[in-house]
Amino acid sequence: MAKKTFEESMAQLEKIVEELEAGNLPLDKALKKFEEGIGLSRACFEKLDETEKKIVQLMEKQDGTAAEAPFAENTTPSDKNAGTNE
Repeated sequence: MAKKTFEESMAQLEKIVEELEAGNLPLDKALKKFEEGIGLSRACFEKLDETEKKIVQLMEKQDGTAAEAPFAENTTPSDKNAGTNE
């Protein structure tokens, strides 16, 4: 079976949470859903961690230090470099 995308995993995890919150599942089925949810949650965190590492690597300065800056929706490119020592 092909590996799920982050978005597919999140959608399935949200569905599992809704099913568990409804409280209509027998205990055995609820436990299986919970286990599945834990697996999906771990996969999502791993994907996020992998993506963050790629972004930090792409943002590295020439001297090897990372140019990290807080993310803001309304930030212009000149604002992103305001707090760095470039």
